[in-house]
Amino acid sequence: MELGALWREVRNSLRSAGCETADLDAKALVSGALDLSISEVILRDGDEVSTEKAAYIQSLATQRAQGVPVGRLLGWREFWGMRFALNPATLEPRPDTEILVEAVLARTVPGRPLRFADIGTGTGAIAVALLSELPEADCLAVDLSPEALSCAIANADRLGVGKRFHPVVSDYASALSGELDWLVSNPPYIRSEVIEGLDRDVRDHDPMLALDGGADGLAAYRTLTAEAQKLLKNGGRIAFEIGFDQAADVSDLLTGAGFVNIEIIQDLGGNDRVVLGLRP
Repeated sequence: MELGALWREVRNSLRSAGCETADLDAKALVSGALDLSISEVILRDGDEVSTEKAAYIQSLATQRAQGVPVGRLLGWREFWGMRFALNPATLEPRPDTEILVEAVLARTVPGRPLRFADIGTGTGAIAVALLSELPEADCLAVDLSPEALSCAIANADRLGVGKRFHPVVSDYASALSGELDWLVSNPPYIRSEVIEGLDRDVRDHDPMLALDGGADGLAAYRTLTAEAQKLLKNGGRIAFEIGFDQAADVSDLLTGAGFVNIEIIQDLGGNDRVVLGLRP
């Protein structure tokens, strides 16, 4: 079967199944399974794909139509231009989280030694992205799940920053000590009562530990704000990814804990996405 015919067949089957991102998912499945870029899938339209490979890709399409996310099918998700392996204990890193990485980098002086903690590291995406851009930095990468942390360690090693990636099994930052320049986190922030109504791609395939933020979605922010007061040096900063309607509440938590210079950053869709604060 020709490559172009294959990805169009996959696209059409996903459209028929009601997949809202059928075009993108078809290209992602085909390119990922064949280890090609998406542009190569388009440019090499006439290339022949073996019967075995075509059957494998069609089986992936069937699973995608049943609600299994593309990243789970391929076993990895791209973030900050790098491939991050997934396992059942890790959240899939998403493009909006790159806003947090950009915000930290924009407020960090390059070339200076830096010690930061990434709380709830999951795949290690935030930590590894920052370490890849800050060669003098070291990261305490924290997760409550040993299974998630093993995935993060493997990602950090494969992506060349393992020597500066220091894994810690801990409930939030409770096991940490010493002074930090940054504490960053994309914590669980979804209210418990709305989890059942989430898109099935998220509800059925992302770990509950990474989703459930308690009754009001703010449990993790309360804990981390209190812990950051003890861990951040004077002039240290905190950066949280937040839900679209949480900017005011998280800002109030930081202000109440004595943080200043509170900033709210929006994502490309115009939603509040990151809150930052400075420990004076």
